[in-house]
Amino acid sequence: MGFLLLLHVLLAAAAAARAPAARAWGEEGHFMTCKIAEGFLTSEASAAVKGLLPEWANGELAAACSWPDAVRRQMPWSSSLHFADTPGDCKFSYARDCHGTKGEKDMCVVGGINNYTAALQDPSSPYNRTESLLFLSHFLGDIHQPMHCARIADLGGNTIVVHWYNTTKTNLHKVWDVNVIETALNRFYKDDLSTMINAIKLNLTNEWCKEENQWAACYTRTTTCADKYAEESAELSCPAYVGAEQGSNLEDEYFFKALPIVEKRIAQGGVRLGAILNQIFSGKSNSRIQSS
Repeated sequence: MGFLLLLHVLLAAAAAARAPAARAWGEEGHFMTCKIAEGFLTSEASAAVKGLLPEWANGELAAACSWPDAVRRQMPWSSSLHFADTPGDCKFSYARDCHGTKGEKDMCVVGGINNYTAALQDPSSPYNRTESLLFLSHFLGDIHQPMHCARIADLGGNTIVVHWYNTTKTNLHKVWDVNVIETALNRFYKDDLSTMINAIKLNLTNEWCKEENQWAACYTRTTTCADKYAEESAELSCPAYVGAEQGSNLEDEYFFKALPIVEKRIAQGGVRLGAILNQIFSGKSNSRIQSS
């Protein structure tokens, strides 16, 4: 956990940071992931999480889940922990792919999840438990966004400039981070995030019900299964490039292929985050999702 030593040095500088007031894998994606996770927490885990949250979160984990993005400029060393880019072979290999931009070992989103989980599991850890909770929760969102485990050659789609519905100039990474979610919110959910969250929860109790228990099944106190989550995203990233060449215009055909993947990955991230927090704070598996 070498990079956590650096975190310890920088905690004081970061403590004054506050989450932005607006909720915009963008802020909406992270909010939804963590809100779904909240619904799976046992009463013991929920109390522990609320006890670690900063005051400005008002007892809501989802409200604080974008904090690691808000402090990236103050903590530039943490940037590599948000992704795990690959050579573009639709696969993730920890030994090959989990490193920083200068080759630093373990500096990728999988390493971040593993290390912050370990920090929270150890009551005697000297590291700030609030910061560890927020980083862990955020990275569980990041690792489920396919373009966070995509081609290193284009920085996970960041250098592929595209147009969204011939009106918005964006890039392929942002399409998956923000544009798909914003378009879905506008078209289907009356721009109400709670309505979209409830629709995803409904799928968890219906369409994805038989899959849900398996999503978090491999998690134990000795493994986070983060490698598996990165492997899933790397595989999903390859078809995300199809039809999204440099300068292309993406409309309904692309949107309707991407949206089901986005919603399911948000659901998987929430279920798995809930399972990890339950194991850390109550030693139990997921509780059944609670209604909002």
